[in-house]
Amino acid sequence: MAGHSKFKNIMHRKGAQDAKRSKLFSKLSREITVAAKMGTPDPDMNPRLRLAIQAAKAQSVPKDNIERAIKKASTDEDANYDEVRYEGYGPGGVAVLVEALTDNRNRTASIVRAAFSKHGGALGETGSVAFMFDRVGEIVYPADAADADAVMEAGIEAGADDVVSDEESHTITCAFEDLAEVSTALTAQLGDPASVSIVWRPQTNTPVDEDKAGTLMKLIDVLEDDDDVQNVFANYEISDEIMEKLAAA
Repeated sequence: MAGHSKFKNIMHRKGAQDAKRSKLFSKLSREITVAAKMGTPDPDMNPRLRLAIQAAKAQSVPKDNIERAIKKASTDEDANYDEVRYEGYGPGGVAVLVEALTDNRNRTASIVRAAFSKHGGALGETGSVAFMFDRVGEIVYPADAADADAVMEAGIEAGADDVVSDEESHTITCAFEDLAEVSTALTAQLGDPASVSIVWRPQTNTPVDEDKAGTLMKLIDVLEDDDDVQNVFANYEISDEIMEKLAAA
């Protein structure tokens, strides 16, 4: 902190957090628009849209934003996005999956390829790393939503496959095609979750040393910061000690 204004430092962090939140809202809204455009704008008849709305609500996206995103699907002829998945390896041989919604495949491919190249990785062919992951539904509740036994019971009743609880959260997983149904049942039991999403869960993790960890985190940050990128998944394992050093840097 030496030589820096604490107030400016705080304001900078707040500005960065606000920008990140705005970007997240934009990505969640884009998913809602795509889901509504691919099916009906009625979430009761459109499972993907219902899930997109649940995910947006879990991140406190305002109701007006959600309604605007649904409306955009029928009123904006330019709201056409392709779903694209990129796969490759990051520093230390870590497998990386990137999901994007883009209106310009060439632009997005170029940005993703450059990010991998600049940060010690390499973009591969589709299918080159996906086999190392399982696609599952994931619902997360804060630890104070209920005790571990109550969440486990609710998860079993809702049809979940697994429940893992720790000091910070409860993570419930299920088959990805059952996510909308399971999350709806859990919401009735436990209230609104902190997040609802379809994730690529690694089957095994790749240990990363301190030398590679910083570059890997930069790669993931750059990818996540791109407007077209919706999600980034990687099978890295970094010790708490190394993560603390990176956070303090």
